[in-house]
Amino acid sequence: MPNLAQRYGELQDRKNREMAGGGPEAVRKQHQSGKLAARERLALLFDQDSFTETDLFVQHRSANFNMSQTAVPAEGVVTGYGLVGGRRVCAFSQDFTSLGGTLGEMHAKKICKIMDLALKSGVPIVGFNDSGGARIQEGVDALSGYGSIFYRNSCLSGVVPQISAIMGPTAGGAVYSPALTDFIFMVKKTSNMFITGPDVIKTATGEMTDFESLGGAMVHNARSGVAQFACEDDADAIAGIKKLLSYLPSNNMEDPPSGGASPDPRRRVAELDGIVPEDNMADYDMKQVIRLIVDGGEFLEPHEHFAKNIIVCFARVNGRVLGIVANQPKVFAGCLDVDAADKATRFIRFCDAFNIPLLTIVDVPGFLPGTEQEWKGIIRHGAKLLWCYSEATVPKITLITRKAYGGAYLAMCSRDLGADSVLAWPTAEIAVMGAQAAANVIHRRELKEAADPKAKLQAKVSEYEKLFYNPYVAASRGYVDAVVMPHESRIHVIRALEMLQTKRETRPPRKHGNIPV
Repeated sequence: MPNLAQRYGELQDRKNREMAGGGPEAVRKQHQSGKLAARERLALLFDQDSFTETDLFVQHRSANFNMSQTAVPAEGVVTGYGLVGGRRVCAFSQDFTSLGGTLGEMHAKKICKIMDLALKSGVPIVGFNDSGGARIQEGVDALSGYGSIFYRNSCLSGVVPQISAIMGPTAGGAVYSPALTDFIFMVKKTSNMFITGPDVIKTATGEMTDFESLGGAMVHNARSGVAQFACEDDADAIAGIKKLLSYLPSNNMEDPPSGGASPDPRRRVAELDGIVPEDNMADYDMKQVIRLIVDGGEFLEPHEHFAKNIIVCFARVNGRVLGIVANQPKVFAGCLDVDAADKATRFIRFCDAFNIPLLTIVDVPGFLPGTEQEWKGIIRHGAKLLWCYSEATVPKITLITRKAYGGAYLAMCSRDLGADSVLAWPTAEIAVMGAQAAANVIHRRELKEAADPKAKLQAKVSEYEKLFYNPYVAASRGYVDAVVMPHESRIHVIRALEMLQTKRETRPPRKHGNIPV
């Protein structure tokens, strides 16, 4: 019978063996490829000495293909919990040095177990993905493992924040768990996501491509919209995750963390008065409007590289977290299109799920015209935006800075979609459509019969502008609550948030609605 010293020594030996991963040489190769090891990533994420590892000694039970003789330290994934910025978080980190971080039955069970803990405890979960995919030697057991993770992603959705970091290869079925989470961080040059790799594509279609062009960080941040953040390296991604967590509540029963009241909550921002150009066809940078309204000019922008005609971001106003959705006049004149609708829709639903108030800043001339948009389903995608604003029950504040035309005016959280407070600058133009198009429709016959159609059109355009290129008709009907000077915007947003912090709103009982996905 071993004595106490031997038993204690055996424990330490076993721990050292499991925590070594694939060994020093494998870790060195990981570093050479520009990547951190699994435990190094967790060490950067969690507050010092706060991480508790779980299931260190879990082992696979596969016997096929000589697997009974193959040791997989920690079963290729490190799981546990700890503190991030003093707040509890669960996490898992796949270990590429340990059999390529491949996912088998017990690897998946470790991930599922930490996800269950996150759900029961009401804390966010962060997953570091760096894996060769399904462990082929385990066959259908590996596929079952993925299915179990997908099921839990669905169960956790809207209950606790789920964040994925793609820090290496992620292919085939492995891509779907990140896609089911709330936010995806990718690392430039070292991470990729795709359903089928370059070799399979070449065989099936004859197309020639490579890993980066097919599924690299910028592809999924700028073209597909699958990922929300593109980072320079592992450390940059982890810093971004920590910043994102600082804006989010731990679960759907909590409010977002307060940053403390601003030292200047009643500050007037004179710079806003000159931000909208005299020429209503000229552009300006809506990000500057956001900077001048929020605390310290700071905001965190998911999807920075995707659908740039609309902006979504997290910020604080007088210490309170809010989500901002804003048209960007610098891109497509701020028109809504398929990608912009999808981008905004997902963000709105996330904010609503996690009690984050919404500020919508409007300068939208309409939906982007063209056959391509119609064929891509702008009707269906635009309907998502209408749906999600209508569905959201968090405080909803709308600020109209300039154009708000037609269906796009409605889609950007109008009073009729449930906005609690609608503000407009004196430069706001709330109308069914632009003056030129409206005059052509309304006065078609007169223009056709006029001796000087061009002069007649200009006169009718001016008449339409005088009637509708202002916020006062909408204000007279109660669709706008207040017309405010731009420099007063921050004050009015703060007051509205204070008033709405106790907002309670319910919807008719139902299992769920049928969103036009």
